[in-house]
Amino acid sequence: MIGFVAIGRNEGERLGRCLSSLRAECDRVVYVDSGSTDGSPRLAADLGCEVVALGAELPFTAARARNAGFQRLVARWPDIVSVMFIDGDCELAPGFTALAARTLDGEPRCGVVAGRVRERERDKSIYNRLCDMEWATPSGEVTAVGGIFMTRAAVFARVGGFDPKVIAAEDDELCIRIRAAGFGIRRLDADMCFHDAGMTRFSQWWRRAYRAGHAFAQVGAMHKGYFAAERRRALAYGLLLPLAACSAAPVTQGASLLALLLYPASLLRIRWKLVKNGAAGPDASLYAAFLTLSKFPNFLGIADYWRKRLLARPVGIVEYK
Repeated sequence: MIGFVAIGRNEGERLGRCLSSLRAECDRVVYVDSGSTDGSPRLAADLGCEVVALGAELPFTAARARNAGFQRLVARWPDIVSVMFIDGDCELAPGFTALAARTLDGEPRCGVVAGRVRERERDKSIYNRLCDMEWATPSGEVTAVGGIFMTRAAVFARVGGFDPKVIAAEDDELCIRIRAAGFGIRRLDADMCFHDAGMTRFSQWWRRAYRAGHAFAQVGAMHKGYFAAERRRALAYGLLLPLAACSAAPVTQGASLLALLLYPASLLRIRWKLVKNGAAGPDASLYAAFLTLSKFPNFLGIADYWRKRLLARPVGIVEYK
């Protein structure tokens, strides 16, 4: 038996597409709402879904929402064997549910199965293009997958589900514990869902990169060595390089500013690797430029996490939607 957990907050018409795609597979669907004001809970109920409306007494996070959905799902249908988690801004690809279930059935030590996420309107903005390129990850045995995946209900329960304290990269953190429990993470070479990022502004991209930095720090603090390379790069390019080059400029008569050429050098190196792996030239240039730029919001997110840790404040930064 397979069940679905969808989460969302003010997803509008995207939620209708999402839930309709799930209801086309089966009637065991739970929708968890995080304080929507657009009528999302009513829409979900009208489509025949079980609805869980989270209260505002705790921060709204994807981890909290998915855990609540899982609890309602197994309480409502105790014979659930596999659970698929999906976000309300995604539409399930036809056929993926059956393919993922067959993979779990055929591989007893496989704990999580995911597939390819595709951006619905890839060319609507450069930020949507960046998302689509980010989703293009290798198939096979992997370290972690995103928050959309199918897992065994018993495995999810065994590791305690998502950690509700983790406000970003909660999927990575869960996968770390699933692998530690002896189960593998598999990404299939098949379309899993169609995502609707709706990113049209630089500020949206910056906030996303900022949250990524916060995740690098928080999950890295929880699991030694995880995201270590990402943290080093954010520290080097987001703080140390510009600080050293600019502070030494008066002493070196400006010669130290030549160190800033490491930014275009890094961009060209990333672009070369992407093209070597099959990316188109324009896409590779775009992705390399924004990946280089992302080190600044990444560093700020890392700094924000440690500032709050040192001041003994809650580490949450923003709601997940």
